[in-house]
Amino acid sequence: MNRLYLHPLPLRIWHWFNALVVAVLIGTGLYLRGEGVAALRPHDPALLAHKAAGLLLVVATCFWLVYALSNPQRRGQYRFQAADLRNGFFQAKYYLHGIFQGGENPFQPSAAAKYNPLQKLAYDTVMFLFLPWLSLTGLLFLDVPLWRPLVLAENWMGVLGFIHVALAYLLVLYLLVHLYMATLGKTVLSHTRAMLSGYEEQREPGPREAENQQEAKGNNA
Repeated sequence: MNRLYLHPLPLRIWHWFNALVVAVLIGTGLYLRGEGVAALRPHDPALLAHKAAGLLLVVATCFWLVYALSNPQRRGQYRFQAADLRNGFFQAKYYLHGIFQGGENPFQPSAAAKYNPLQKLAYDTVMFLFLPWLSLTGLLFLDVPLWRPLVLAENWMGVLGFIHVALAYLLVLYLLVHLYMATLGKTVLSHTRAMLSGYEEQREPGPREAENQQEAKGNNA
């Protein structure tokens, strides 16, 4: 067993900051849905907290996009490639069946390839689709003179509300899966500790894992 440095400090700070912000957004969002936004006072604490957390989410998302895309090596970690289609089938088979039979994980993270195909697909969907559109629709809800009259004039509030809430529920679904997947390390808390220390515990890869690592290195070269 060895330890591999996979999570740089900026990524870890972003991860936990983002987790806190999203937790506040989910909590206040559920409250607002239950009470009805229109019935709340403009200075209701939950409404103000939701708006403040939303603005922080915009900042956090912009930071991640700049951080992830500004470096060729980091971009490669999230790039979904042709080989990921084939490898994704084996990864899905492992998660749905093999893991419960004590099977061999077809993927082992390395410095050249941190994420398996399904992780890439999930992260790309959340970071390039869910969070940007959640941020955009949330900003359009704010009472900002630059765009508020246009939003009201075009009667976009209903559409924006539907998109915002639908994406929020999809994000909650993703987080539930994410929390479950975080328990599938060497121990239940291995992946959580890795996001605190930056170091992921590893075992010696099996034949398929070694093959996938070599293929990933070739794709990222």
